[in-house]
Amino acid sequence: MKALTIYTYTKCSTCRKATKWLTEQGIEYQEKAIRETPPSKAELKRMLAAQNGELKKLFNTSGGDYREMKLGPKLADMPVAEAIDLLNGNGNLVKRPFLLADGIGLVGFKEDVWAEALG
Repeated sequence: MKALTIYTYTKCSTCRKATKWLTEQGIEYQEKAIRETPPSKAELKRMLAAQNGELKKLFNTSGGDYREMKLGPKLADMPVAEAIDLLNGNGNLVKRPFLLADGIGLVGFKEDVWAEALG
């Protein structure tokens, strides 16, 4: 498998579980801090494609920034380019962990899903 990049937040227990799982499986990865270096627009577009174009899957819908910006009702009518700009400009809005590899795009951590995708 080629380069695997995972965006995480240090205070996120799910992110810690995901990186621990990757390490236990012997899967090499490059970890990036999602708040300090949000995914690039190109990475966000790749992830959107991996999520069958479902924008909401890219957003951290339980996060404070998402709620404060009242994005829930706006998301359905939001142009993709605008959503990508928002996510690229604010790592807090991006669902994490956010993992990209060749042909693979995973958000959130479900061990069975990751095992199937990365196995």
